Amino acid sequence: MLVYGRNVAIEMLKKSKKIKKAFLQTNFRDETIFSLIEKAKIPVVYQDKKELDRIAKENHQGIILDVMDYQYASIDEMIQTHPKFVVILDHLEDPHNLGAIIRTAEAAGVDFVIIPKDRGVSVNATVMKTSAGALENMKIVQVTNLVQIIERLKKEQFWIIGTDMENSTDYRNLDYQGNIALVIGNEGHGMSRLVRESCDFVAKIPMRGKVNSLNASVAAAIMIYEVVRNQ
Repeated sequence: MLVYGRNVAIEMLKKSKKIKKAFLQTNFRDETIFSLIEKAKIPVVYQDKKELDRIAKENHQGIILDVMDYQYASIDEMIQTHPKFVVILDHLEDPHNLGAIIRTAEAAGVDFVIIPKDRGVSVNATVMKTSAGALENMKIVQVTNLVQIIERLKKEQFWIIGTDMENSTDYRNLDYQGNIALVIGNEGHGMSRLVRESCDFVAKIPMRGKVNSLNASVAAAIMIYEVVRNQ
């Protein structure tokens, strides 16, 4: 897998076992990155900007890394660590949203992020770059059935809090004590019916403007920090 951008490159270079090769723009200048590449003895290929643009198709900031595919954590690994706060993403489609949520989750101290294997975005180069390196310090669990995972979390004494504007409670009026699994729904359709029915509580963020919804990553950030503030 190819990843790009200076922030994510620095985080990955600190864990250089995952990196096969570095592609650098001919006039690239970053002493921190040069030092990490040299220390890790990673092969370097120099390319002009046009060639790197062709490879990355997004803003690469002069560096592209050829890395091993992202390794997801298992559900058993997650349970064994006795997490207190996990975020469940119900079939998000936009890699920028996934990357931004991972960045917020890592900053706020979320223990794990759970995503589905099918019909949703997985970890890719865009997610890596948008997370600004946070992905290297955030455990992601990929599962086949979100409802089954929710039921397992309930057995581990988790409260499941979903997010939706309809038939829901102001997010400021919920009790966030104990183990919390926060569910963020799909950008266009929200939570699936079965996932919503599995929630113990459903929260809403009141809207005072004419737009009746927030970007998924913004809503997730508000909810994540509300949970952290009240735990």
